[in-house]
Amino acid sequence: MTKNYDVVVIGAGPGGLTAALYASRANLSVAILDRGIYGGQMNNTAEIENYPGFESIMGPELGEKMYASSTRFGAEFLYGTVSEIKKDGEKKIVITDEDTYETSVVIIATGSEYKKIGVPGEEEYSGRGVSYCAVCDGAFFKDQDVVVVGGGDSAVEEGVYLTQMAKSVTIVHRRDQLRAQKILQDRAFKNDKIKFIWNAQTEEIKGNGDEVTGLLYKDKETGEEHTIPASGAFVYVGIQPLTSSFESLGILDDQGWINTNDQMETNVPGIYAIGDVRKKDLRQITTAVGEGGIAGQQAFNYIQTLTD
Repeated sequence: MTKNYDVVVIGAGPGGLTAALYASRANLSVAILDRGIYGGQMNNTAEIENYPGFESIMGPELGEKMYASSTRFGAEFLYGTVSEIKKDGEKKIVITDEDTYETSVVIIATGSEYKKIGVPGEEEYSGRGVSYCAVCDGAFFKDQDVVVVGGGDSAVEEGVYLTQMAKSVTIVHRRDQLRAQKILQDRAFKNDKIKFIWNAQTEEIKGNGDEVTGLLYKDKETGEEHTIPASGAFVYVGIQPLTSSFESLGILDDQGWINTNDQMETNVPGIYAIGDVRKKDLRQITTAVGEGGIAGQQAFNYIQTLTD
């Protein structure tokens, strides 16, 4: 049986929850779909210190507060993994593994995920020294030694950023030269706090059971193994959007990101995209919330045009 809503929000992270708040507050019927618990990546964040209004708040706690706010005007949270969206005139059909939904507006907020290196200790110490976001977690490593795994733009740029807090930053790269843009390389090479280890294959992230203590790597030329003492390991080997379910819509670029305009509109009327799934530079809770507010209001404006 098909269920009908004015708006279907796919993804219950900070962007999706904000979009649901704005749309439901405008007296629209709203469904929030997610394959897991609400909160998105906030559930994997121990402490958040860069969200206005809080000196520090646990990620899951902020997720709870956002969820309570987003559902107070009637938005429904529903479980389901979206497999496809079909267009039927002005209507959109959202197909999940559980149910099918018919709606006028779809707001995509499925986010992205960091690629893992898949070594022992990476999962165990995630959030306890292993991080994929220097802007999020760099402040926790003030005057400490950290390592960065990777050699592309993100690895080098975030490595430079970390030098503002950390005592030292060691960039561990599996090749003999960086892949980052030359301007970023120049900044890193000129920074006295940054060291480089070349031709290094990361083998393990070491810890004492509670937190990270170092990184074990193998020299690809000699085969010798070495351990770098460090309190934090920042991994930058790539990021990928969670957009495979939307390929048939024609809204993705060649890398799977969704392009939108400033109103969060895709090239399909009535379909919006917000948060980390968009092609953009800064992926933070604050930016997702702002985009969610815009999309929620735009949903109301779009539906008004259908009834004029």
